[in-house]
Amino acid sequence: MKQQCSAHPFILPVRVYYEDTDTAGVVYYANYLRYFERVRTEWLREIGRNHADMVREHGLMFVVRSVTLEYLKPARLDDLLDVGVAVANLGRAQVLLRQFVRRGEEELVSGTVRIVCVDMKKMKTAPIPEYLRETLKALQ
Repeated sequence: MKQQCSAHPFILPVRVYYEDTDTAGVVYYANYLRYFERVRTEWLREIGRNHADMVREHGLMFVVRSVTLEYLKPARLDDLLDVGVAVANLGRAQVLLRQFVRRGEEELVSGTVRIVCVDMKKMKTAPIPEYLRETLKALQ
């Protein structure tokens, strides 16, 4: 089943460096999670809702609850990749994100990441603040 999400996801260009690859010059599979984290952080910053402000002003943060990835084709040393994120589903305290890595038009990695809003003091799930909910809702 294909996830519904914004037709215009946020894209971050990422160059593959030697440190990202294994001995065959292919991106090590776990590094795609780092790319996904990086694009989520920059996406929040772009929409004016960065992690530091959430923690400082509201005592809240997003944590990853689950990840599902499909590795379709390898990325290699020195490739220029587009790493993307889009809202697939917005819940009371959770956001399901569609994330991907592309080289040109070719999709290399596809997946979903479920993030959950957490109260830092209680370390428990908390509702997404209304100011952020409205922003995320507009991106669906």
